[in-house]
Amino acid sequence: MILRGVGRRYGLRGPWVLRGLDLDLPAHTLVRIEGANGAGKSTLLRLLAGIDAPTEGRVTGRPRTAYVPERFPAALPFTAAGYLTHVGRVHGLPAAEAAARGQEWLACFGAAGYARTPLAELSKGTSQKVAVAQALLAEPELLVLDEAWTGLDTAARGELDRAVAERAADGATVVFVDHDPRRLAGAAGLAYRLEGHTLTPVPASPGDDGPYVRIEAAGSPPAALPPELPGAPAVERDARHPATVRLTTTAAHSDPLLHALLTARPPWHITGLSQLPAPVPGGAAVDATPASPAASAPEAGPYPEAASRPAGAGRRTAAATRYQAALLARSQRWLAPLLLYAAVLGIGVRAGQPLLDSLGYAAAALLPVTAWLVRLCVTQEPPAARTVTAAGPSRAHCASLIAGLGCALALGGAGTGIVLLVGEPVSTDHTVAVPLLSAALAGLLAAGCSTLVGAAVGALCARPVLHRHGWSLAATVLGSLLALVTGGSPARAAVTDLVTGSLTGTVRMPLLPAAGAVVVAAGAAALTARLAALRE
Repeated sequence: MILRGVGRRYGLRGPWVLRGLDLDLPAHTLVRIEGANGAGKSTLLRLLAGIDAPTEGRVTGRPRTAYVPERFPAALPFTAAGYLTHVGRVHGLPAAEAAARGQEWLACFGAAGYARTPLAELSKGTSQKVAVAQALLAEPELLVLDEAWTGLDTAARGELDRAVAERAADGATVVFVDHDPRRLAGAAGLAYRLEGHTLTPVPASPGDDGPYVRIEAAGSPPAALPPELPGAPAVERDARHPATVRLTTTAAHSDPLLHALLTARPPWHITGLSQLPAPVPGGAAVDATPASPAASAPEAGPYPEAASRPAGAGRRTAAATRYQAALLARSQRWLAPLLLYAAVLGIGVRAGQPLLDSLGYAAAALLPVTAWLVRLCVTQEPPAARTVTAAGPSRAHCASLIAGLGCALALGGAGTGIVLLVGEPVSTDHTVAVPLLSAALAGLLAAGCSTLVGAAVGALCARPVLHRHGWSLAATVLGSLLALVTGGSPARAAVTDLVTGSLTGTVRMPLLPAAGAVVVAAGAAALTARLAALRE
């Protein structure tokens, strides 16, 4: 991944947090970011993860990415295992595979006993284990960790150290920030210090390399080592035994190096392992034997076929939408809009009333209910959890809108069906019969118009446009009212067609209002998704 001239500031005239930043992130690399508090480390990591968008400059070549934020909220209506399954599906994994990986990572971090525990009941340390597990289960090509070790116990920190090194050994890029300067000391291939709005390379310190490990291995002829071995070990060969090598590397790189040797094709056999008391002596011969095609890089973990499979944008958005719908259903916040719509229908729709009038009334009542549902979906998830789950505010915002719109469409279909059952298919004066099938289609189109316009109102009256709860609520009420009474509104036109058609018993299909509602909803979704990428 490449960053060129990247800058970020919040607000049109806010101070620059980052400016003129250039960075190349190669594969097989651990990258440490250092800097004082407030220097912009978290902002940089959000840009790398795709959570935030740069104000200026370009970010190109972003691979499949996973992200662990500095603060992970546990106030979500899922169990630990259920949440990890949802996140895995967002990353493109089948449900069964996502569940299996989630269980495995919980076990690795010593949290298997909390798999069925609601997230809200987990301790801070266990919540952090879930946050780390959701990033590792997808085997990302770019892993971004913002103080991910904070809150973990000693055993879990060691497990995360090993997992991070293995991801780099498998070809991934890992970028991390941690308050402990000894974290992965000697393992990080690159280090940068963030100061003055930009990055400065930090030279490697010989005193930070830590203990060294010597690995003796034997291979099959021609005994070519895999390319790009983790830790760039010093390699010594015995002229009498060319298939035997001795590799010396730092202790932090020993596990990834062993993994690379054992998973090479053909594999190497480990014949000896010892720790050296002193740094590797200078002048060690480096293996210059060219790698054969068969000696390729190690496979990407236990699920190589899934690790190499990119998740399409459509598939990830669909999974994120299912997650948002599940979040809404489990929170039971849908109950209030549902009761409101049921009460409005119970008051305004009576058996024997003219059908078209009742369909228009039901469609009009659906608009504020839809705006309410969409607003709930957009605001129901904490921002930190949202960025983790969907790997980007734009996709998360679109998923929220689709989830709210889908719930409202289902509610509108049910309301239209009830009206068709109890309404009388006649004109307002009960003298002209109304075709039932045509009336049903017109009613569904009108309900769709109101739903789409209501979704646009809900999107424009919530974050990222309006962040304050009071202003958002007032704007939703006012926007819904204006959408029902303002001339030119697609929802008003569709409802008017039904009501005026009822006077003569003529069914008017609101095709033009339906097209206008689609344009309005699509425009509001595109605008708010773009703002979400820029502001959240």
